[in-house]
Amino acid sequence: MTLVALAELGRGVLDPAAPVLHADDEGVLRGRSVFETLRVYGGTPFKLDAHLDRLGASATRLRLPEPPRGEFAAAVAEAVRAGGRPDATLRLLWTAGREGGGAPLGLALVSTLPPGLDELRERGLKLGVVRWAAGALAGAKSTSYAENIFAQQEAADAGAGDALLVAPDDTILEAPTSNVWFRERNRLFTPSLDLPVLAGVTRATLLEVAPELSYEVEEGAYPLPRLLESDEAFLTSSVREVVPVVAVDGRAVGGGSPGAAATALQLGLRAAAGYSAPDE
Repeated sequence: MTLVALAELGRGVLDPAAPVLHADDEGVLRGRSVFETLRVYGGTPFKLDAHLDRLGASATRLRLPEPPRGEFAAAVAEAVRAGGRPDATLRLLWTAGREGGGAPLGLALVSTLPPGLDELRERGLKLGVVRWAAGALAGAKSTSYAENIFAQQEAADAGAGDALLVAPDDTILEAPTSNVWFRERNRLFTPSLDLPVLAGVTRATLLEVAPELSYEVEEGAYPLPRLLESDEAFLTSSVREVVPVVAVDGRAVGGGSPGAAATALQLGLRAAAGYSAPDE
């Protein structure tokens, strides 16, 4: 992805090539910052209010000041307009500010979409199981993301495209940046938010969309073997949307090809966003 526009709360649109964060910002030094990532469809950020809600909840978990919603919404509008990309990735960042009592810093960043998303959905994703003991900030979108990136790298080293995080007792949790789903006949299953998983905004959207497509949905705690034996599995996230899972640790899932529910839910998600044009 390439950064194409940047707006700072209180300063407006800035040169995306110019430095913004100070070296002693606590978000840099200690990871005391939170973020959100969402899609821009046709020039409109999707579910911005829900992402601002979650940004505020994450800030509370990290004992950061409450992010100012109005200022963030204004910065988002400025950044999206300056980016000139109707379809893009939008990030919101809220840091504790400079060490020693500096003011918090808020940024809205617009970037190009990752390449190859349509191709990824067509071929499906291979996952590698990574055993995971969630920390105290599970469910918060903190920039202390080193463990998540390490899990992705561990999976990549094993030849997989992403990681499937599984608790020591074999309970399925999530992927490092996505929620996990699987299907048995016409029923969809996804880990409950009572588990240490992120309350995905795309996940919430699909909980509403799935019944309209004649799928029943259940949330709960599920063992890994049940996903492996399911009719299909997929991941959901704001930027990648709905991505089929075709294998886990080298074992084919759902016959080893993208399934019908992932395709239907991808179309349903786009319809919920009021969007039908191609990504790329």
